[in-house]
Amino acid sequence: MIATAAEAVADIPDGASIAVGGSGLYGIPSVLIEEPFAQGATNLVTVSNNCGVDDAGRGILLSAKRIGRTTGSYVGENKEFERQFLSGELEVELVPQGTLTERLRAGGAGIPAFYTPAGGGTQVADGGLPLRYGDSGAVALASPAKEVRAFEGRDHVLERAISTDYALVQARSGDRHGNLIYEKSAANFNPLRASAGRVTITEVEELVEPGELDSRQVRTPGIFVQRVVHTPDVEKRIEKRTVRS
Repeated sequence: MIATAAEAVADIPDGASIAVGGSGLYGIPSVLIEEPFAQGATNLVTVSNNCGVDDAGRGILLSAKRIGRTTGSYVGENKEFERQFLSGELEVELVPQGTLTERLRAGGAGIPAFYTPAGGGTQVADGGLPLRYGDSGAVALASPAKEVRAFEGRDHVLERAISTDYALVQARSGDRHGNLIYEKSAANFNPLRASAGRVTITEVEELVEPGELDSRQVRTPGIFVQRVVHTPDVEKRIEKRTVRS
């Protein structure tokens, strides 16, 4: 157990790679995200499904230009993300969501690489996807070609696993050993990020004693988690509110 979120992330240095759980504003470790921002960590390399929205979630790190490179699969809710990418301020690796998920799972399982049909016959495999633009708007850095191998008559692309220096995740319930239960679809991305981090830090809404969790519901066992912070009563924002006229 770590007493505060500030203590939990205090050793995250400039340039660290961080896998961040959640999608959009759901299931995100919002308190843990705010602390690297407050402490001034910069040039971070993030791996997440997206970068939140302009003024919340990972978007606060992005807006403050604390992220130098990011890997993700969706960026459509964040105008500042688009601006930084097209202006050459941000390096971006866009990855099919299923491939991103498997790269993180492989990283947590100690598998260095795997073959997938996703992206075969496209620039994902052939190379040339923009990673970073220059000041003139031309592509300054493009993705390299990847190894392709045929299995049963179909091309498959070799994708490398992802592991990161740190992982920040959010759980509904957990104990001080780091055994975690997630709320509904928050389990889509958080467990994968948790296993991919060399140092995994989690914020939990409900902290219980060891043995009190239903082991059948535990999605992340404590062996993957190094630091636990109790964060009850965290505000949960709605990413896109739809109401009747």
